[in-house]
Amino acid sequence: MAKNDLVLGIDIGSHSVKVCQLKGAAAGKYNITALGSAMLPEESVSDGNLESPEEVGEVIGQLVKNLKIKNKKVGFTISGYSVIVKKINLAAMKPAELEEHIMSEAEQYIPFDIDDVYIDFQDLHTGTRPDQRTDVMLVAAKKDVVDDYLTMFAGLKLNPVLVDIDGFAFENSYEYNYSANENVALIDIGASKMNINVLANGVSAVARDILIGSNQLTDELADTLGIELDEAEAVKLGTRQIPEMQDKVVEAFNATCTKWVLEIKKAIDLYQANNPQFPLNHIVLSGGGSKVVGLTDFLANETGVPVDLFNPFANLLYNRKKIDPVYLKTIGPEMAIATGIAMRTSII
Repeated sequence: MAKNDLVLGIDIGSHSVKVCQLKGAAAGKYNITALGSAMLPEESVSDGNLESPEEVGEVIGQLVKNLKIKNKKVGFTISGYSVIVKKINLAAMKPAELEEHIMSEAEQYIPFDIDDVYIDFQDLHTGTRPDQRTDVMLVAAKKDVVDDYLTMFAGLKLNPVLVDIDGFAFENSYEYNYSANENVALIDIGASKMNINVLANGVSAVARDILIGSNQLTDELADTLGIELDEAEAVKLGTRQIPEMQDKVVEAFNATCTKWVLEIKKAIDLYQANNPQFPLNHIVLSGGGSKVVGLTDFLANETGVPVDLFNPFANLLYNRKKIDPVYLKTIGPEMAIATGIAMRTSII
């Protein structure tokens, strides 16, 4: 692997920007060369849309500069209602025939004008013979949303060579660090959205974005306890205790996290109904919202499925003199998507 084959992974959420730069090492391993995050101005990104590209671009540019990253080839992800991810079942056909079929028939699967979206797909090869059928993962993204990102990056003199989906980037990081053939629900909880990607035997079976996130719990705690948002954030993450209000903290936690669990259960039920031969083994959480104190136990109790907090750096190499292990542990759950993108190579 050449030195500059890997892209700079950039994850732009509604709350912060995360970046990760990796370098190929021996035996298929990766070295962390740079990573970090920076807060975004409030409401500068909403449901995956760039509401204030100048402000977002300024934050990204400063973060890349501070980390002394020279790589200009970047990959980024999109999510939200401007993106449609759908698994369709078609007759098995050759790659060229499949592409022609998808492009001519895509409109029946996508609730957008076909001229307004970029389309990509991947044959999951669940069937290969001409007399068989195969599952195909179809992705469509609104052109105006993607183009806003491309314009912003161009203004930073960065070259976007890869666009991915949040859930698939998380999947990429997960499969590098853990077994690639598991039945697992990968759930990324951000500030304002939750991404669910359930894998059956290592293949995506259910993928969806839901507009709920950890900001809901911060707001609920602030309202219930009558405290400021920054104090509520500390309570949410367990870095501040208010013993005399513990009952109200539990009340706020249950009110919000029960809604999260409901959405997760819907995805799991859909998965179990369509994949009874692949029972769900466990749930893996990532994102800033995954660090909510008590969430893993709460979710495990409510679903009856073991829940783990994801560590995207489990099998990555790094220089302990340059990167603090404590920092990696702290930022780890938030870096799943950026790390997953950073493992991708540029074809340009």
